[in-house]
Amino acid sequence: MRPRLLATVAVAVLALTGCTASSAPEASDDPTVEGDGSWPRTIEHDAGETDIPEQPTRIISLSPSITGSLLAIGAPLDATAATTVSPLTDDKGFFTQWAAEADAADVEVLYTDLTLDLDAVDLFEPDLIVGSVNGRDATLEAYDQLSEIAPTVLLDYGTVSWQELTTELGEVTGLEDEAAETISEYDSWIAGQAEGLNLPEQPVTAAVYMGADGVWAFGEDSPLSQLLNALGFTYEPAAEEFSTEQAAANGVDILSAENAASGLGEAQTLFLVAMTGGDPVADFAADPLLANQPAVVSDSVYSLGTESFRLDYYSAKNTVQIIVDTFTE
Repeated sequence: MRPRLLATVAVAVLALTGCTASSAPEASDDPTVEGDGSWPRTIEHDAGETDIPEQPTRIISLSPSITGSLLAIGAPLDATAATTVSPLTDDKGFFTQWAAEADAADVEVLYTDLTLDLDAVDLFEPDLIVGSVNGRDATLEAYDQLSEIAPTVLLDYGTVSWQELTTELGEVTGLEDEAAETISEYDSWIAGQAEGLNLPEQPVTAAVYMGADGVWAFGEDSPLSQLLNALGFTYEPAAEEFSTEQAAANGVDILSAENAASGLGEAQTLFLVAMTGGDPVADFAADPLLANQPAVVSDSVYSLGTESFRLDYYSAKNTVQIIVDTFTE
């Protein structure tokens, strides 16, 4: 794998796992609302405690990994930070899974390349700022400055499922009912999709192929494993004894190139996240160190596309659709 391509993969995986060059603070309890749900309300979150005087009508998002969940519950989102343009985004830096929804809602680009611009934030005159304490889009160091502009809530999206994050955002924005309805609709939909599947050989594992740097396999409590379990798959994490380390946020097991085949030895079917586009299945199958891995031998390696790296309502549905199209007769 070319160095530049590998760097792009690593950056995207860091966003996925919530890992950063410097450690985030220990997560607080889940954000909570004091009182009976009326306004004003006090939100406890991962950067502190924030008083919100009334239900927000002009929200901005500093975290593209959170933006999709805000859109899914119909939050009044004026603008969002954009990430670096890549195969995972449109030409503005909006993630492909929610870019069309953002455009339909007239969501503007707050700033590009995840480069925090406090002047741009101030210019939008938000009544609520939502951001992250982890990942490349973390803005924890600017929390005090942001709080001077508007009530600011920073969340840790790396340690929760998209459903948990959606519930948290419902509490923050006063859209609790919309959040619950979004999750309920998804649960009913995915149950229906599971009924028509012709499952491949079990168990399965989901991973990111890192070329010469090996494989990052998603843990048994990761959002991807939860999605696959909901569809009726039996999920198998990487064998712990072959893992060199774990990325803290989602329990991603890091397997060296030499240990990847053994670490994935129980998986009869493999799903690969296409972090940089292209054909990860072909790259994985062509790796001589993986030639004897059971899923490679039986030609049972499949791509989950480019949107499964960070699941929200939209990317979860798109990922499920890929699986349904692959395993429905």
